[in-house]
Amino acid sequence: MGYELTVEGLRDLAEGAAVLGTGGGGDPYIGRLLVEQQLHAGRGIRVIGVDELPDDALVLPSAMMGAPTVFVEKAPSGAGNVIALRALERHLGRTAAATMPIECGGINSMMPLLLGAQTGLPVVDADGMGRAFPELQMETFAVYGVPGSPMSIASDHGDSGIIDAVDNRRMERLARAMTVEMGGAAYICDYPMDAATVRRTAIPGTLSLAMKLGAALRVARAEHADPFERLSEALAGTIYTHGIVLFTGKVVDVDRRTTGGFARGTVTLAAGDDPADEMVITFQNEHLIARRGGRVAAIVPDLICTLNSETGRPVTTEALAYGQRLAVYAISTPGLMRTPEALACFGPEAFGLSEPYVPVERLTGEPSPSPA
Repeated sequence: MGYELTVEGLRDLAEGAAVLGTGGGGDPYIGRLLVEQQLHAGRGIRVIGVDELPDDALVLPSAMMGAPTVFVEKAPSGAGNVIALRALERHLGRTAAATMPIECGGINSMMPLLLGAQTGLPVVDADGMGRAFPELQMETFAVYGVPGSPMSIASDHGDSGIIDAVDNRRMERLARAMTVEMGGAAYICDYPMDAATVRRTAIPGTLSLAMKLGAALRVARAEHADPFERLSEALAGTIYTHGIVLFTGKVVDVDRRTTGGFARGTVTLAAGDDPADEMVITFQNEHLIARRGGRVAAIVPDLICTLNSETGRPVTTEALAYGQRLAVYAISTPGLMRTPEALACFGPEAFGLSEPYVPVERLTGEPSPSPA
């Protein structure tokens, strides 16, 4: 059953989404403030299960697109959110029954909630990534046959456009170019589909999972408990199942650049008790691969999260800095994201990595998660 989102629930959701963002997806703090402003103004946000919609109900997923580093320099106003929705509705000649996230990580967990408050649309408790990925074609929607376009794109200045690409990869390239021209950040609505298709292709319950993870961290801090044990307990019994600390250490180097609409680079951590023991994480907006002593410790699409080693607060790629003491925490992805079709779309090869995908629980010698 659906529920009305409260301010406390929103804050938990934002922190849990930063965990699921695997270092990327944009810091949800800015988006959370925009949503909180709507709640304090008396507007409501209803989160629903996809089963609450009729099969033919039109769902228009919404998000922001761009390099997370851009949001640090200039916070979005949220105005382009509604512009993008209305542009796609006009193009389709239909009115949306609901919106939903395309990814459950980072700021893009917040933008559909903002749109729900701005328009009164319910927000479906599901998404198409189960985490955050840097490119638009990297969706379970795409993996299981949903075209991403026609899509709409808009800016805070009132610009808008429709992209009707020949395939999802081409859609990503065209939208990325337009995003750069719009200042490095844009609002989008893509993957228009009916509720029956959402049920077939989306990862269910991810907004509620983010809220659960955020609540676990909040309570752990209040009780002075181990935040990583609490995260693992919260994941148990979900379709993610498995969470483990891979490494704890100090950031000794950050190589980060914004290029082609992405934040790209590496971060190196050294263990406190042995500075020669290092973990190097490569990222493209999100963390893609963690290597310890040159050996793979975790690899995309499994989640690689950088969290404050004492509080468990997530640290995004644009916020990484020398001297931070972090824990690298890995989470296994749901089975829907581990099929051969899914790995072809957003597995290691899709990012130019030569290493094959090996589930994190196999790399760490932990019991395998149950199938999704």
